Amino acid sequence: MQATNRVIKNTGILYVKMGITMFISLYATRVVLNALGASDFGVFAVVGGAIAMLTFLNSAMAAATQRFMSFAQGENNIIKQKQIFNVSVLLHFAIGLCVVIGLLAVQPFTFNKILNIDADRIFAATRVYQFMVVSTFFTIVTVPYDAVLNAHENMLYYAIVGIIEALLKLGTALFVAYTMADKLIVYGGLMASITIFILIIMRIYCHKNYEECTYAPKRYYNKAILKDMAGFAGWNFLGSASSMISGYGSGLILNHFFGTILNAANGVAGQINGQLLVFSNTMQKALNPVIAKSEGAGQREYMIKATLSGSKMSFLMFAFFGIPFIIEAPYILQLWLKNVPDWAVLFCRLAIVFTLTEQLTRTLATAIASVGFIKRLNTLNSIIILTNLLILYLLFKFGAPPYLMPVSAIVVAFLVNLVKIYDANAYCGITYKRFYQTILKPCLLVFIFTYIVSYLGGYFIHQPLIKLLSTLLISTIAFIAFAYMFALNSSELNIIKKGLTTLIKYVKK
Repeated sequence: MQATNRVIKNTGILYVKMGITMFISLYATRVVLNALGASDFGVFAVVGGAIAMLTFLNSAMAAATQRFMSFAQGENNIIKQKQIFNVSVLLHFAIGLCVVIGLLAVQPFTFNKILNIDADRIFAATRVYQFMVVSTFFTIVTVPYDAVLNAHENMLYYAIVGIIEALLKLGTALFVAYTMADKLIVYGGLMASITIFILIIMRIYCHKNYEECTYAPKRYYNKAILKDMAGFAGWNFLGSASSMISGYGSGLILNHFFGTILNAANGVAGQINGQLLVFSNTMQKALNPVIAKSEGAGQREYMIKATLSGSKMSFLMFAFFGIPFIIEAPYILQLWLKNVPDWAVLFCRLAIVFTLTEQLTRTLATAIASVGFIKRLNTLNSIIILTNLLILYLLFKFGAPPYLMPVSAIVVAFLVNLVKIYDANAYCGITYKRFYQTILKPCLLVFIFTYIVSYLGGYFIHQPLIKLLSTLLISTIAFIAFAYMFALNSSELNIIKKGLTTLIKYVKK
């Protein structure tokens, strides 16, 4: 019951933060696109787009360290927590140096052989790349602190920092719109500076508030923990880095064959997808520590139930907003951006389908990590993801259309899901039948029926704004009805009711 209350409280805090930051971020993107223009926005998407992916890299790597932290908290062992923290700091400093050396080593080849950028913008693109390298290092070395915050489930501080970050990005967008200097260089530098600033204040906060954040490597060094964490972090980093390389590499390939305008379309799709994904990410951020702590405390069945509910709710939360967007994407993008890049509508729709596919097994990876069996999962995922890049390059070389990039990503997500489902069955005791009955069947029924009803509901309406409002209303009613009929069990309905009751009480105060 306490775990359920914590999830409700933390999810509520993160949703308040999300409601504030989402609209700020979307408006900031509109300002930046108009300030930079489609070509320079595409340059930033392909060169500095890795800065945006740092959030993913940070979260993925922090999840590995958090697994050890949460496990130790489940055992109520503060000495072990301090040992884990100190080993983690040393480990991620070494990883950060290796990544920086690798990024700098491939820079000449990337700019001379791969990127398709106008000659007069090469200098600016190079500076943006260098900003990204610095940000990457700071992101990696601060992973232990992010893991500590996750393990303590301190979502209030995350919310405060997230709002500060969104306001700083809005300020950057407005500054870039009026600066007389090179807008692309200024934007890249300021975005990297914001990343570093946010990470530093997180680090300071952790040292002041958490006992285990005591940096004394000689005193708390533990060879056995280092061996375990190095192996776990190494395999987890392989999976995280492969996913990051896939996202970044596919953008490079797209740029090489089709130029910066297609990168602008891909960048817009990434922005929309990222904002919609916040809803399910918010819930999962509150749930992940519960999964790891349950396993650490020996509560396997509770861990399984939390995992299955987590994946189902992740899919449903994303589908709730994704379905009306797929239907009304052209008009929504026109309202948001005014000047919509070519291919942006199709790329956005396919990006949403890709993320929906991923959500079906979202928390299975957390469960597999919590029991410690990630080697096979990350190895196979990396092979699938990197093989897809090679195939994508060959297809484009023989004249394939650009939309094949998001289509191939959907295929990759499907294959990776199969690996997760197999490993969850083998290592966590989540049977295929249970996965099908609890997640796959109800989620697909809700999605298919809601999409059909929503699409038909607005089919004969030709006034764009009226059609958008009608689709939103019909989709909301249909989704709630079908989710109640097919997807939500009694305990999940009770959690939702409790969350709504708590929210109403706070609003009345």
